[in-house]
Amino acid sequence: MFTIGDFARHGRVSVRMLRHYDAIGLLRPARVDPASGYRFYEAGQLARLNRVIALKGLGFTLQQVASILDERVSTERLRGMLRLRQAELEAAMAAAAARLAQVEARLRTIETEGRMSMDDIVIKSIPGVRVAELTGTAASYAPEDIGPVIKPLYDELCRRLDAAGVAPAGPGLAYYEDSPLGEGMITVHAGMTVAADVSPGADFSVVDLPGVEQAATVVHRGSMDDVLRTSQALGRWIDANGFRSTGYARELTLECDENPATWVTELQEPVVPV
Repeated sequence: MFTIGDFARHGRVSVRMLRHYDAIGLLRPARVDPASGYRFYEAGQLARLNRVIALKGLGFTLQQVASILDERVSTERLRGMLRLRQAELEAAMAAAAARLAQVEARLRTIETEGRMSMDDIVIKSIPGVRVAELTGTAASYAPEDIGPVIKPLYDELCRRLDAAGVAPAGPGLAYYEDSPLGEGMITVHAGMTVAADVSPGADFSVVDLPGVEQAATVVHRGSMDDVLRTSQALGRWIDANGFRSTGYARELTLECDENPATWVTELQEPVVPV
């Protein structure tokens, strides 16, 4: 048998924790000396201790741990619970990292307010174009809501075009509309320029986008997750130069590879003189 100190060392826990587990009936000593009150544990009790610690790590309360252990949870089931909790924690970490990235993007936008060059903003007409596209719905027009929707759409669209033997005839072109599904929600159109003779396919749409008589355009360099600085600079230019926006900007992909930091995208916002 182990003294409580020896058992704590082998279990890599504190003596205080073992006393607490004893007090709540979660892990009783194998024997308590009636004269001294000293607690003694058996080596076999390490298995229960390990389960207690593992279940606590999964986020269960000690009351829930006791209930689970009373059901004699198998090692296989514990492993499954661990995998589930691991997936939940990884998702939470990814969400936290995404939120930090969003805050960082906003901070960069704040830091560059009024300092971004307006020299590259040009008013021009945009010709009509035929695109093959897939659509989805985003919760808002914010980059953090658009990105998770449009990226899988483009992956799937490229797969379907390849399966149909349709080669893109030009760059990708994304555009947006207010969704009828709810206030603030956005219909996302992920399109690829195709030849004029391409007909609608069974699993993708072919749309003829009309030309835009006047569009304020600017080139954004880098990930579209960091487009705020460019889009807000474009908005300030439109307001300062006697124009009014008439819709969401189209996003024409000029360069796109595996590294989002090297992407080049032209924002094309339709405008009219005020």
